[in-house]
Parts: sequence; structure tokens; C-alpha cells
Amino acid sequence: MNAQQTHQGSCFCGAVKLEVTGTPVAQGYCHCESCRHWSAGPVNAFSLWAPDSVRVTQGADHIGTYNKTPGSSRKWCKTCGGHLMTDHPQMGLVDVYAAILPSVEFSPALHVFYGETKLHIKDGLPKMQDVPAEMGGSGVTLPE
Repeated sequence: MNAQQTHQGSCFCGAVKLEVTGTPVAQGYCHCESCRHWSAGPVNAFSLWAPDSVRVTQGADHIGTYNKTPGSSRKWCKTCGGHLMTDHPQMGLVDVYAAILPSVEFSPALHVFYGETKLHIKDGLPKMQDVPAEMGGSGVTLPE
């Protein structure tokens, strides 16, 4: 049996702790308006995981949830306001913010919602107009 690696993460104050097991389904950068506003930055680094790979290990009662749309449930620590993850039920995935998983090697594969970008990044990665077709998007790639 192949043991899968477990990685620990937490909110800003440490009241909420979580762990992810295995490897992310995908990693990249999101440029959508919602992620920019939520993260208060021009781009958000994501790591997508199967829901059964993500487990809150401490402080579940400190987690707040906000649903701007049915496609996302954004979660944060009610004590410090630190962002934790976003459930994407329509995709069947959980985005655990890459920044809160220090032991996970961040290896981005693409940029999503690059059509909404405010920060142009030249890194050689594919720049998707929205999301790949297999995730329900147009699959259109934009020039770098």
C-alpha cells in the first residue's frame, strides 16, 4: 500500500487547523473578480482537492461561510478573518488556498479567468479565458 502524504494548514491565528492528504487535483492562479475581491489581491493562488482529501482537525466552530453564488462557499476563521478554503460543489472540489499549506509544493499549471485579469503575468503557463472545457468553461486560451 502506498502511504499518501498529509499536509497541515491553519488560519492566520491558528484557531482553525486543517489537513489535506495526497496530492492536489490542480494548482494555479485565479484572476476572477470574486477571488480578487475575496483575497484583496490582484490574483489568488489555488490548490484544488477532492473533498474527501480535506479535513478540519481543529476549530470547526470558528469557521464562517459565505455564498456569493451557489458555485462557491468561501470559508474563513471567525476569530482572525483568515481565509481557509472554498467549496466548489458544482466542480466536486475544494480550493484550499495555497498560502495556508506551507509543505505542499506549489506547482501551478495554468491561469484561470485570465480574461478578467488586472495583473498580466508572463510565466509561460496557459492563460484560460475562463476555465478549461472539462471544468465547464469555454476552454479558450488567451495570449500571454
